[in-house]
Amino acid sequence: MGNTARDFFSPEQQEAITKAIAGAEHKTSGEIRVHIEKTLNGDVLDRAAFLFKQLGMNQTELRNGVLIYLAVKSRQFAILGDKGIHKVVPEKFWDQVKHQMLLDFKESKFTEGLIGAIYATGEQLKKHFPYLANDKNELPDEISFGKN
Repeated sequence: MGNTARDFFSPEQQEAITKAIAGAEHKTSGEIRVHIEKTLNGDVLDRAAFLFKQLGMNQTELRNGVLIYLAVKSRQFAILGDKGIHKVVPEKFWDQVKHQMLLDFKESKFTEGLIGAIYATGEQLKKHFPYLANDKNELPDEISFGKN
């Protein structure tokens, strides 16, 4: 692993992840963000909740954003949905997505695990928040990276 979180995925892998986000969002009015940091100090859900607000994900019109957070060197991750999506998606669904990510990550299939989680999230968002004709992309599709 390189010196920063940005170094964990190659430019080609980052592009594939960004394309997966755009593809998943093309079918829904929901928003998906991926944030990657190298290390985590503290609780993974607390950090994800902090970043959720910092990235403006709690300001989408339908409150249907989902953050996938990774701390790669610390080997921790979380998936956090806003109020709108949390109301309609069963907790078991998120547990299944996290379980599949964990299986992929254990095999060092980090890009595949992340892309799989993005598409699974997009399918769930599509069920409850279908794409609307006047839909606009409220948040960037690019990966955001921590400073470490």
